[in-house]
Parts: sequence; C-alpha cells; structure tokens
Amino acid sequence: MSFAAPTDELTGMQAARFGLYLHFPYCLAKCPYCDFAVAVARQVPEERYANAVLTELDARLAADPSLRVKPLESIFLGGGTPSLWHPRYVARVLEGIAARMSLAPGLEISLEGNPERADAERFAGYRAAGINRLSLGVQSFQPQTLKALGRAHDAAMVEGAVAAARQAGFPVVAMDFIYGVHGQTVAQVEADARRAVALDPEHLSTYALTVEREVLAESTPLSKQLERGELSLPEDDDVVAMARVVRDVYGAHGLTRYEISNHAREGLGSRHNALYWTGGEYLALGVGATGMLLSPSPHRYVNLRGPEAYLRTVEEGKLPESSREDLGPEELFAERLSMGLRLVSGVDWEAVCERYGQPVEPRRAEVERLVAHGFAIRHGRRLALTERGADVHSAICARLL
Repeated sequence: MSFAAPTDELTGMQAARFGLYLHFPYCLAKCPYCDFAVAVARQVPEERYANAVLTELDARLAADPSLRVKPLESIFLGGGTPSLWHPRYVARVLEGIAARMSLAPGLEISLEGNPERADAERFAGYRAAGINRLSLGVQSFQPQTLKALGRAHDAAMVEGAVAAARQAGFPVVAMDFIYGVHGQTVAQVEADARRAVALDPEHLSTYALTVEREVLAESTPLSKQLERGELSLPEDDDVVAMARVVRDVYGAHGLTRYEISNHAREGLGSRHNALYWTGGEYLALGVGATGMLLSPSPHRYVNLRGPEAYLRTVEEGKLPESSREDLGPEELFAERLSMGLRLVSGVDWEAVCERYGQPVEPRRAEVERLVAHGFAIRHGRRLALTERGADVHSAICARLL
C-alpha cells in the first residue's frame, strides 16, 4: 500500500503538506537515552488523556478555523509508548479528528509501538481503529545493546511482534534501530541489520545514538554519564563504519535509502516524516508536542512537558503551550535547506534561497566546492549530498547557511 500525498516541487519527494502529530507521553520505564517528553506511569489515565487531546484540538480549531478545511494527509501517534493506549481510546481520538477535520483520501496513519508481548496483543485493535502504518521501536536484537539502552524486550519478542503485525493486516511495518551505542561493535550492527531485513519490513529507520547534552532537549542518564567520564562511546571511524554497513545490508535487500537515516521499499517512505523534511505544516496535540503552522503567520509552538500540567491547563479551557516562536524568512530558509539536504533526492537550493529572500550568489562558490570535492552532486536543479557528504551533513549546512 502506497499512501497518497502530493510531490514537493523542491525535492521531488512525495510528502504530506499538512499533518497531525499526537504525542502519547506515558511509558512503563524511561530509557536512559530518551530526551522526549515522557512520564513513567503504572496507571495511565487513558480516557482522560483521550478527552484532553480532543479538547485541545477543539481549542486550536477555534483559534484558526481554516485548519478545519485544510486536507489532513498524515497522522502520527508517537511517544512515549502509544501502544500502552487501549485501542478503544485510539479509535475514539481518530474518530474525533475525522469528525472535526477534512481527511485527504488515502492518508497515512502511523502508530509507534513496542515489541513487548502485551503491546503486540493490541495490534489487531489498532488496525481496526484505522492505523495503517505500524512503527516498532526495536533498537537492537543484541542482549548487550538492549541492556545498555534500557530496553525490556528481546529478539524473540521482536519476531513475535512482526508476526502479530502481519496477522493484524498492517500494510506497512516499520522498525527503528540505533547504532553507536556504548559497548557495541560493527559486527553487532551488521548482525542487527541482517536480522532486520530477514523479517521483510517495508521501512527501516536507523539512527546514531545521541548522547551529547548540547543537542538534547534535556539531560538524560547517559548524557550525565558522558559528562562525568563514565561512558565510552565507539570511535568516530567505527560509527561511520556502522552507518556504512547498515546502508549496504539494507540496500542489498531492496530497502532504498531516501533520507540520511531512513530506508524503504519503493513508494513506502514515511509521508509524515517527509512533511518535516520538506517544509510542510503540522498541527501537534498532547504533552510536549511541537507544532509548526504557517497561518495566521508562520510560527512554532511547544506544549507543556508535564502530563498533569498539560491535563489541568486543557481542562481549564486554555491552550497548553509552554512557548511559541514566530518564524521569519531566515528561520524558514535554514530549516528548509538543512532538512532538504538530508534527502537523497536533494533540494533545489537556489529556489529555496529565492523563496525566502536569501542571496544565491554568495553561496554558489561553496556549492561548487562541495561538488568538486565529492561531498555533493547535482540532480538537475537539485543539490544532493553524497554518502561522504551525508556523514558531515551538519558541517555542510553550517557553511551554506
């Protein structure tokens, strides 16, 4: 199943232009690398939270009624652990969104889940509720790596979860992995990659572990260990080798790299994630969720990160925002160019400059240097990073911005 979405003219990628992100913050335990807005809870206020996110949606639609009629092309339930939410409440929320907004035909509806057996027992219910893309947070098959990451599942649970997802009839099953973990070897990463493709997924996302405090939303146990010198990460050359072996194994099994960290079968890239990479708009609901809208003027907002504060604020009839930032041409330009350069298809960098009023000529010499030194290539009007360039994406963006 390939989900419907328009093609972004600057990148050539099919991507939602308007999506909705719903954050479910609750987890049974917090992973030591996680900087997301999550809360550890044994008793999750499932019904109260469902009511709250729909109340927040009502408030946001009242503030900008034009959002009601704009075709919604993707919905993503992330977390936290959304697979802790009973399917009846997921169905209630999806039905509430459908009753309030305009849904585009063939929209992609994703849910993040854990491979644990209790979560997998709910997969059929999520499929019946309307979820058509399931993303499993696997991270690794290796017992040592899973322990280092604080994960509760094992390899057998992953295989059982994939089987349950197939039985439930999900058209797309995706899995997420992490490399560059303390104690991890290149051989283990290759073994993970080979075991992943053997399960025949439609999509694989594989990210380098982020531990440095300056790039995290908040401190984590691992970032504190790193600061104290208690944590030893793999050498940079090994991390590059890990990324390379992942690309090779995935590519050899028909999963094409379409973004720095993402591989998919033809036509099955994430339309919702592509929205972020191509400058689309996204409404966000729930604890700690971040949204970006272009009307009434471009802005980004972040919701309260504490579940109780969020619930109380929404129930008092207020928008649960902790911050709101106006986005001018320079901010939009920087995001559009840097995100576009994450894509294998590249981005029409001159058109991005022109769209946001940024000068082209001062950057042309730098672009020529990138191409001459093998860090980038041209696809017609689009500039795309080579694998060598993708390894230093942040440094390249800093030079172009």
